[in-house]
This record gives sequence, structure tokens and C-alpha cells, in this order.
Amino acid sequence: MPIQRTQSGSPWESRYGYCRALRAGPLIFLTGTAPIGPDGNTFAPGDAHAQTARCFQIIEAALHALGADKTAIVRSRMYVTDISRADDFGRAHHDFFAGHRPCLTMVEVAALIDPAMLVEIECDALVETT
Repeated sequence: MPIQRTQSGSPWESRYGYCRALRAGPLIFLTGTAPIGPDGNTFAPGDAHAQTARCFQIIEAALHALGADKTAIVRSRMYVTDISRADDFGRAHHDFFAGHRPCLTMVEVAALIDPAMLVEIECDALVETT
């Protein structure tokens, strides 16, 4: 089975040896995605909703690079540094998925790779093959 990979340009991808997303047949696995802005810095420090929305923009671009879209996502996992802001993270999740509701796990973690990051999201997707 051929495997396709896509990169987003995050400095951690080359430093730590991973890809943004990988497609193996009908399965797509999206690496933990942090809120990195186009300038390479943490996007919207302090804004949980904006950071979550930025993660989903990066995820959507990776899906498109592998021939899929957000409706293929069947599971999402959100790692957050302050669970008391769950409504802000969750509202961005709701806004992104609208009529397509995947399974969701949200857990609080002690820290992410950059202290300004409030959220990291990973997803699994399933696409139809012809």
C-alpha cells in the first residue's frame, strides 16, 4: 500500500523527524498540530479560541494536500494547557466542524512545546477509496 506524506513547514517537523499528516490507503493520521502562525511564531498568544481555529486551518490544509477535507475526520484529540477554558476551545471545534461532528477527546496537559501555546490538536480521518 502506498503511503503519502505532507509537511506544513513547521520547524519541529524537520528537527524531530515527522510529517504533518500521513495517508495510508483510506486512513489519514494528522500529527499533533500546534497554533503556528505564517511567520513561524505562536499564533494569537493568550487567545484559546483563535489558537484552536488556527490549528484547524493547518489541519485542513494538510487534509487537502492528501486529497481529503474536514468531513473525513472521524476523531479529534485536543491537548489543552488550561481546561477551565474548555468552552473557548470547544467553541472553535464546534465552529470548524459545523454539521460534521467527529468523536472528540479534550484533556489538560502540563505544557506544550512553547509556553505561549494553549492547545495542540491531532485528528484521524477516513476517506473513501474508489
